[in-house]
Amino acid sequence: MVRTEEWRRFRGTLLGILIVATAYYASGRIGLLLRVVVDGAVVTPLWLPTGIAVAALLWFGPRFWPGIALGTFFAIEHLASFQLADVVIVVGNTLAPLCAYLLLRQVGFRVEIDRLRDGLALVFLGGLVPMMLSASIGTGVLVATGTLDPSGFWPVWSAWWAGDAMGVLVLTPLLLVLPRVRMPQDAYRVAEGVGLTVAAGVVVIVATRSSLSLLFLVFPLLIWSAVRFQLPGSAPCVLLVSVLAISAATDEVGPFATHSLFEIMVNLQALNGSAALTALLLSAMVTEQNNIREEIERVCNDLAEVVERLAPGRPEE
Repeated sequence: MVRTEEWRRFRGTLLGILIVATAYYASGRIGLLLRVVVDGAVVTPLWLPTGIAVAALLWFGPRFWPGIALGTFFAIEHLASFQLADVVIVVGNTLAPLCAYLLLRQVGFRVEIDRLRDGLALVFLGGLVPMMLSASIGTGVLVATGTLDPSGFWPVWSAWWAGDAMGVLVLTPLLLVLPRVRMPQDAYRVAEGVGLTVAAGVVVIVATRSSLSLLFLVFPLLIWSAVRFQLPGSAPCVLLVSVLAISAATDEVGPFATHSLFEIMVNLQALNGSAALTALLLSAMVTEQNNIREEIERVCNDLAEVVERLAPGRPEE
């Protein structure tokens, strides 16, 4: 009986590792469609696999790290023939999400992201800080092997770090909230959700493709989605903004036209980072306030029931 249970656990873990590896590789292929070349090195402004890796570790625990390593291996193999030095890149891309997981667990992070502290923890301890590890290791390997000139270390490092961090800030919240998404029962809320979806499609396309520099138009949209729908509404909007902005940047159209690659990357990451921070932190803050209000209402109702029972002249039951 014990061996049967152990075998079931082993099969479940193995299946989970394969699923994580497949999702990592598939999202990597999607991310590479929007890749850019910085000083001869291929980087992407939004590396979605890091978002999948951090979410998988938060859901299932650190025992699924081999799936991240396998996914990284196949992603590198897709770009070019795998070299011995690429093992170090695999290690870096695996250690960074593990570091993010450990840091988030250390501060009591909740996957519901229903507190402002959870949003701040995901931004800094899940994205910005640990992804320096993968960027430093990966860029260092490129310089050590002669693939990248030492003078190009910092431009490639910053692009690598920003892409990995944005993968966490954009995709991880969306994946964490998906199991809790429910269709609103109120017809007004459904109509408002449809209106938000239509507005998001129109506004983001205009903002990222117009030559009038209208990127600021996405922020009222993000505020609307965060205040009214919290993370289930704002997370998809952030992903839409990031993907369409990256598409416009790689095509060098709209507000990204007539700029150098460095200027495009700076503007793009400033937009993506600001959008992700606005939506994530505002959603977490509104959710926390809503939970506090509901808790106060529950306590008040309980107190009212107690007062009613203790009121003088109340007939005995």
